[in-house]
Amino acid sequence: MAISQENVKLIFGLKVRQLRLEKGLSFAQLSKQTGLSASYLNEIEKGKKYPKIEKINKLSETLEVSFDDLVSLQLSKKLAPLGELLQSNLFKELPFELLGIEPAHLLDLLSNAPAKLGAFLSTLIEISRNYGLRVESLYLNMLRSFQEMHDNYFEGIEEAVESFRAQFFKDVSFPYTFQQLQEILNSEYNYQILPNGLEHQQELKPLRSMTIPGGSPQLLMNPKLTESQKLFTMAKELGYQTLKLSPRPLTSSWISVNSFEEVLNNYKASYFACALALPENAIVEDLKKFLSEPRFNPNLLLDILENYQCTPEMLMHRMTNLLPKVFGIKELFFLRFSTSNEKTFKLTKEMHLSGLHNPHGTALDQSYCRRWASIEILKELRNQEGEDQYGVKCKVQRSQYVNSDNEYLIISLAKPSNKNIGQNSSVSIGLLISPLMKRKVKFHNDPVIPIRIVNETCETCPLYDCHERAAPAHIYEEAQQLKAMKKAVDLLTKQ
Repeated sequence: MAISQENVKLIFGLKVRQLRLEKGLSFAQLSKQTGLSASYLNEIEKGKKYPKIEKINKLSETLEVSFDDLVSLQLSKKLAPLGELLQSNLFKELPFELLGIEPAHLLDLLSNAPAKLGAFLSTLIEISRNYGLRVESLYLNMLRSFQEMHDNYFEGIEEAVESFRAQFFKDVSFPYTFQQLQEILNSEYNYQILPNGLEHQQELKPLRSMTIPGGSPQLLMNPKLTESQKLFTMAKELGYQTLKLSPRPLTSSWISVNSFEEVLNNYKASYFACALALPENAIVEDLKKFLSEPRFNPNLLLDILENYQCTPEMLMHRMTNLLPKVFGIKELFFLRFSTSNEKTFKLTKEMHLSGLHNPHGTALDQSYCRRWASIEILKELRNQEGEDQYGVKCKVQRSQYVNSDNEYLIISLAKPSNKNIGQNSSVSIGLLISPLMKRKVKFHNDPVIPIRIVNETCETCPLYDCHERAAPAHIYEEAQQLKAMKKAVDLLTKQ
């Protein structure tokens, strides 16, 4: 397997370090015997320097190992798992620098670990191979971790948005119009905006937009987009340009994922678009009004959608930015479910702050609980004929989880999708009911809010009298059978 030059340096440094420690030499002692400075030796062991041939000869003589063995990529039995790690997707794809980790420091830590940890590391790598860990899944999980590290609030982007607004919209009424954003893209960045650009592209029918880069970039849009979707699409392009984000995806939905940096830049551009559409100072006041009501008032959320010309997903994402930062509500999650029929519901996006909250997308080939507000609202959406404002449905629920002390206040929004653009989707935000949350959200105990006992999936659920069940509880039953067998074994061995 090919190995990068950076990893060659890391492997060489690991071998030098291991040989030095086996001989009980300090940096000063090895420096004296080789004539190489202690600082240079330190850089070698960290994988930052790769010495020239004459210096490698000095090291091999002092460490009593042949030149060929020292420069070989073959590692000792103890360090072999680290070699596997270096050549695995796990090491190549993780953005250690963004997470504040020096790769050399991580390898140094692992090289000092007991042999059992090396075996554990090899096991993880083998699992990733056997289960076909997809790179895009890895990137998206990394993005969620990155968001959680920052409570999903990025001050630098907020400041860039305010600077942009002061430059281009100082004397402009809100919300912004298609023509205003089009003018900025055209005059500042030489864009050509083609609102019907994807009309005759049959293969690209599911996409909302595509960007063709160049000296005069072209933004091709699906003619079925709503006004708010058009505004978000153009605001996102402004985000790429204003924040100077590169590399970047060229399509609105992922067709291929090339790097974590590309995934991160896509998120930053989306963040910019949401913050531009929903200014922090203004939306905070609206949220304060909404949360301070003693009764749950869905019209206040629907009014925000109308007043700011934004999509339900933009509003929910903006709430995940500001609830932790402004209101101190950090124990929350965001979910997006999609469906094309009444039987299949896919969790297509999720984010959890301050821990992995219920529910989460770990249920492979299982049926998510049909009692969730996120799924119930999609069922109701199929029977809706536009009676709600902008065709948007709003649902609230308190969810109590089986065999758990956790209870969440769930707020869900759903809007029918254009037939040519994709499936119906719901977006939900779940707030862990805690003393702080109760103080901030005055309507948390509104008696009209239904309280439902829920579970993760039907297959793991002990609620046999559930009328909404979509699949037998075979995983739960197998676990109970195994538990009974263990109990029987314990009773027999204690006699």
